[in-house]
Amino acid sequence: MTGHERLSARIVGRVQGVGFRWWARVRADELGLTGWVANDPNDRTVELVAEGPPTALDAFERLLWAGPSSAQVDRVEASREPASGGFRRFEITRP
Repeated sequence: MTGHERLSARIVGRVQGVGFRWWARVRADELGLTGWVANDPNDRTVELVAEGPPTALDAFERLLWAGPSSAQVDRVEASREPASGGFRRFEITRP
């Protein structure tokens, strides 16, 4: 876990009902990231936490701005902090 970081992000736009969570899980798996992704039913955003090497998180954050082809991402609100190491894989969860 040395050198790993945590990315916390909220994705705003047309991001629910378009396969965003599944798409994010596949991208995270491809990049070797762990964490979770969930819909926020209160404001129709998608929230996620991902942990891994900074370069993989950089790539993931860039991908989040595009999203799946059926989504329209208006903005990504992201922050970084040290990784907790508490995840074993990247999962789709419920809020």
